[in-house]
Amino acid sequence: MKQYETGLPLKDLAQIFKILNLCAEKIQDQEAFIEPTCEILKLCGLPFLKKKLSDEVNYTPVTLESIAQLGYLMRVPSSQVRIQICKCIISFYHPEPPNKQLAGLHSTSANYKIQMAELGGLAETLVLSLALVENQLAEKLWVLKALQHLSTSGVNCKLMMKAQAASRICSHLNDADPSGQLLFRSSEILWNLLENMSKEEIVNQLSNLECIYALKEVFVNLLMHGFRHYDRQLRNDLLVIATLIAENPGAPMIESGFTKQLILLATFSEVKSHNPLVKGFKLTYSYEDFELKKLLFNMVAVLAKDLCSVQLLNEGKVVLALFHYVKPNEKPGVHDWSAAQYEELQLHAIATLASVAPLLVDDYMTCQGNTRLLMFLEWCVGQDPFFGQGNCFHGAGGRGNKLAQMRYSLRVLRPVVSLCDEAVNLDLCDQGAINQLLDILKHITNKSKEKEDAIVLEIQTDILLILSTLCENDLHRKELFGCEGVDILIPFMKMDPNKLYSGLGHNRLLFTTLDSLWCCVMGCYIAEDYFLEKEGIFLLLDLLALKQKNICNLILGILVEFCDNSKTASHINTWRGKKDQTAASLLIHLWKQEELELGVKHDQDGRIVDAKKPLVGSFQEQQGVIPMPANCPSIAIMEVSENMRAKIYSVLCKLGFENLPGLSAKDFVTLAIIRRYLDFKVGEVWSEICAELKEETFRPVTPDEEALKVISEASENVGKMVATLQTEMLESQQHQELQEEEKVYSKIQAIHKQREMVNKSWENFLTRTSNYEALKKAKRLQEKSIDASRSKSRPQNATLHTTEIKGLNTTIASGRLVTVESTPSELTGGPLADTDLALRKLSVRGGALKKIKGVKVLDPFKKDSVSVK
Repeated sequence: MKQYETGLPLKDLAQIFKILNLCAEKIQDQEAFIEPTCEILKLCGLPFLKKKLSDEVNYTPVTLESIAQLGYLMRVPSSQVRIQICKCIISFYHPEPPNKQLAGLHSTSANYKIQMAELGGLAETLVLSLALVENQLAEKLWVLKALQHLSTSGVNCKLMMKAQAASRICSHLNDADPSGQLLFRSSEILWNLLENMSKEEIVNQLSNLECIYALKEVFVNLLMHGFRHYDRQLRNDLLVIATLIAENPGAPMIESGFTKQLILLATFSEVKSHNPLVKGFKLTYSYEDFELKKLLFNMVAVLAKDLCSVQLLNEGKVVLALFHYVKPNEKPGVHDWSAAQYEELQLHAIATLASVAPLLVDDYMTCQGNTRLLMFLEWCVGQDPFFGQGNCFHGAGGRGNKLAQMRYSLRVLRPVVSLCDEAVNLDLCDQGAINQLLDILKHITNKSKEKEDAIVLEIQTDILLILSTLCENDLHRKELFGCEGVDILIPFMKMDPNKLYSGLGHNRLLFTTLDSLWCCVMGCYIAEDYFLEKEGIFLLLDLLALKQKNICNLILGILVEFCDNSKTASHINTWRGKKDQTAASLLIHLWKQEELELGVKHDQDGRIVDAKKPLVGSFQEQQGVIPMPANCPSIAIMEVSENMRAKIYSVLCKLGFENLPGLSAKDFVTLAIIRRYLDFKVGEVWSEICAELKEETFRPVTPDEEALKVISEASENVGKMVATLQTEMLESQQHQELQEEEKVYSKIQAIHKQREMVNKSWENFLTRTSNYEALKKAKRLQEKSIDASRSKSRPQNATLHTTEIKGLNTTIASGRLVTVESTPSELTGGPLADTDLALRKLSVRGGALKKIKGVKVLDPFKKDSVSVK
């Protein structure tokens, strides 16, 4: 002992533990060996010593085996030895530095013993040893203390779970212990296990009657008799563990009576009870009791998930207790919850009510739930001075306003209304819920124009969902929704498409807007007409043009229903999208996109390839035909609801397949398939029937077989006819394109011919102006042509007046006064110098006239000009 008082060298560890085991074996016969055994165990609590750095690795197997032996030594029937083993293990986590260090030896790393304990499985052995000390309180407390330290490691927790540590420890929570250490250390170990291991695995170990009984007894005892701050904290910790167990549907919470007690404790403050458990018991307004109240509300919400608990919730008047908080805090005082605490409890209670109310509708109606919620919602939008703290989980986004209260009140109303209980919904509508909800929606929308957040979007979404459920299939309620509701829906439909991916909830808001349009507007002609006046169809088509897969189906369904209104078709045909795209073109494009995703076979021009299966996609073809019972829809029928093709066909049927604007030749090719969609679908179903009969090796009677054959051939002929029509369309388009090409070429040719004529005319003009003989020849030809054009018969006694100016060699129409500006007058002596009409009385300078008004006459070919005066 003196030799090793500074620590145990790793090289001597094997021999020392051999001596330790020998001493332990002698204890049963000779108690004198207890003291040396304990002394050796004390040495094991000292640091292990190494000579070289590599000793830790080299002696790892020896160290593992040695530390594992500590757990096996718990079998020694000696309280002193067992307690010393536990102290030794605890010293791994709180090592004491040696008084002096031997020369040449150094302590191992701080975590070396802990790692060896993990690898040696010490935790598992120690858990199993609990059975040996079950009736020995002191030893059990030391074992639990050691396990408390070991459970801080995930590896040890895994080993402990193999030994059923959670179940073993929890089942003994209620063992007698005046010091209270057993309960404290046991709860700490359970919490460490929950933090380091799978919660489901631990809950499964705790979900037995023995554990739940022990947990219930300890919890109730702490609740009734605990007075210290520590007792209340421990009570709340145990309630959290009980809540986790309650989340397991297989846990016998009801059978143990724990559920009934918890419901009673959650409601006794709000609902009077004569149960002796709560007689004279009252919660204080301390923080721990405040946390207890919240945990009990949370427990009620968890219990509501188990339908077996509904009867107990009903007997405990949970709905009435929770409605106690659906009102403003009128008298916050010193002897009550603070304003912030009341708000947190209020929101928690309303959130719990959202889980419980749909299960207890009769209790909800008995408590006048609709009236209370509508009055509370009215307070939420009122001008009363209220400043929410917004500090709690449920109060997010509610600081300085009542949004959190409104949010959770609507969360209660939405699932209750969604039950479609006519008595509940009728009572709600009779109290003016539709108009009130529209006013709230308008108020919230106007208030949040500057800044939208997830809370506001959730409130808007919930209100629209409630209105959709209330108004569906009821014309009078749709009329109440009316034009005011349409005015609210229109801005939501105009939202920026980029916001759909913001993550705040704009996508859900858009879905609920479309759902409200379908449920609250369609079927009411006044609302439909007003929606059309507000260009609502244009907005729907704008959304459809986004080609968002998740909303296209819904929008097409709405359009199909809207087309029953005779005014809708003109709106659809008037709409124009980007690049002047028409609605018909958009629908056909969606059809093509859908068939591309389905893998329907077409050639490069969109024509039918397989006349027998013109609508079948690749996935449907690979899946083949599966024989189904007569009451189950086949794949061909299910496919109708799984894609958009049926809705596109329905819309185009309403619009008509003739005179659709803005379609190309390939669009018409696809339109030919759409037009025959119903025929193809019928043929596909008959083909499926034939395949099922073949798959089941069932031969129909001869008349039926012949009928099936005729039907199959007729369906195939329709496919071939459509394919032929598509080919004719493409050929017609090709022919039309060739004709247009020829027209373009003819136009080009005419332009070139015109240019040639202009050039030739210009050449003739140059010839006349540069060659005098050519000019005279042209003049003679002109005079001859003029004479030939005159009438040969002349009236008797008629006086003829000549219109020609003799001696004038020009080929253009001339007046009596001519000045040719193209030739300088100095060279010619004046334009009329050689004519009979030479001007003698007028002032002439250089043979040219001066200061005479005239008009400018242009040559027909615009190549030169002659000014005639």
